[in-house]
Amino acid sequence: MRIDTRWATTNAADIRRHAAELAALAPDVILAHGTSTVGPLLQATRTVPIVFPVASDPVGAGFVDSLARPGGNATGFMTSEYSMSGKWPELLKEIAPGVTRAAVLRDSTVTSGTAQFATIQAVAPSLGVEVSPVNVRNAGKIKRGVAAVARSANCGLIVPASGSAFVHRNLIITLAARHKLPAVYFVAAGGLVSYGANEIDQYRRAASYVDRILEGERPADLPVQAPTKYELAINLKSAKAIGLDVPAAVLARADEVIE
Repeated sequence: MRIDTRWATTNAADIRRHAAELAALAPDVILAHGTSTVGPLLQATRTVPIVFPVASDPVGAGFVDSLARPGGNATGFMTSEYSMSGKWPELLKEIAPGVTRAAVLRDSTVTSGTAQFATIQAVAPSLGVEVSPVNVRNAGKIKRGVAAVARSANCGLIVPASGSAFVHRNLIITLAARHKLPAVYFVAAGGLVSYGANEIDQYRRAASYVDRILEGERPADLPVQAPTKYELAINLKSAKAIGLDVPAAVLARADEVIE
């Protein structure tokens, strides 16, 4: 077996170039992580099978016709079901009970960003939390949005996963630390708590689809699947830095605790 790899990080032009290069090789299958890579690959080829281990909204993004019957040359695994987004404000309130306002740093240009915010917004009133959307498309909007929320007491941050949030993660981490905001995001990089799909498990499951395609099955016939393993991670260092004591009940549920 021959494996060709491209690393484009967050540069859109490089991603498009690499997509064209890989499509030109006419491989038996392409494994592609995330919306930012699957889209350009589908523009480059509608015949080479594509498997995505991570994608937020493949139907909304136009990658597949439906979850049950993808219908084209792409299939794979979603990062979450939208109902899961309601867990983020619940966890924020459970760990930081004093929070009454939260900024949700979402990418409104992708369908998942809008749908996730709608779920968070629906859950928030029952928790006594007011949520405000902040666009993560550029650094200026992030700075202004976080600063506006941080002017009030008892504020927090919720950062759903997206390509834009990843690009601006260092800025988001810096702002959260500066304003001492409890944050649901990038727990390994300094966030307080995170809850989401186990991506290692997603890749293992994606490998099974690659195998089935190499054995002759079509992506069009392989249903897009939701995650089966979710992980709760807590950063006790971040909690200590902002003066929070994480409840024992929450720690007991955690899959990973950073001390």
